[in-house]
Amino acid sequence: MVVTLLVAGGVSDRVRRKPVLIPGLLLSGASAVVLLTAQGTAALYIGRVLSGLSVGLFAGTATAMLVDLAPRGRREVATSIAVAANIGGLGLGNLVSGSLDEWVPHPTRTPYAVDLALLALALAALMIAPETVRRKPSGVILRLARLRVPSEIRGLFWQAAIAGFCGFAVSGLFGAVAPSVMAQLLGVHSHVLAGLVVALLFFASAAGQVTTPRLNNHIALMAGCICLIAGLALLAAAFLLHSFAILVLSAIVVGAGQGLAVGGGLAAVVASAAPGLRGEVASTYFVVAYVGLVIPVIGDGFATGALGLENAGLAFTAVLGALVVAVAATLRRWRGVAAAA
Repeated sequence: MVVTLLVAGGVSDRVRRKPVLIPGLLLSGASAVVLLTAQGTAALYIGRVLSGLSVGLFAGTATAMLVDLAPRGRREVATSIAVAANIGGLGLGNLVSGSLDEWVPHPTRTPYAVDLALLALALAALMIAPETVRRKPSGVILRLARLRVPSEIRGLFWQAAIAGFCGFAVSGLFGAVAPSVMAQLLGVHSHVLAGLVVALLFFASAAGQVTTPRLNNHIALMAGCICLIAGLALLAAAFLLHSFAILVLSAIVVGAGQGLAVGGGLAAVVASAAPGLRGEVASTYFVVAYVGLVIPVIGDGFATGALGLENAGLAFTAVLGALVVAVAATLRRWRGVAAAA
């Protein structure tokens, strides 16, 4: 996914939006077919690679297209809706897959059949949607995107991207450990409840992102950091006290923090970028954010083997909490975000 963002991040700015989004949907469909019919581990890897390629094509391009479609003065709202749909889909996916796993036959395959049906609807809607980039394709279609943004918004970008990194890192940690914590430490083995807890995080995140257009961007980022710190403290308490109720509360607070931080930050950088650079800037932002989503999952796997589930979770909670505190302190000094609101 990150590799695709690097290679194709600015493609839609040069070849238009739909020629990137349609192949993205087709790749997602191919991924679902491979996973639906998988007979071994190799097929699972192939399916995940195809899924990552699809997400890499969509992450920046779909956001840029929604911003293009929005009337002047409503671009930050469009960005919030795009990110809320992204995160809300993650939450709905956890809830639906957990429910299917509990109640329907063939639980490892049925979710992909449902996914294919939804993809067909999405493809039909995209085919009739208007193209938002009018100029003809020009220049090199594929090239390695540079991890930089226009100098005039660089300070704003890094303020927002660091906060976004923290938000995704916290949700990555939560998604990695919550189901195992429920089963091994809390004695909760319901697949529906496991899906619901993770879904609550993403639903709260989507709600936070929808709220950001009503806030000054600096306030949204600061509020996001504060919620992330509080949510991490609650998550640590859930580990120590083996409390399911506190775990649920931490999911909601962490989700709200992620939504405020990511929604406010991305809205500011995309709205400030020139139209011809929005796809590349949004993709660069997502590269930083998704690295934060991946690192805790990999790190927690190694740490759990060495420290045990509870100690590994506490260690990562402490590290991420310290990082978010540092970001909040930096945001207090960096006032440029407020000017972009």
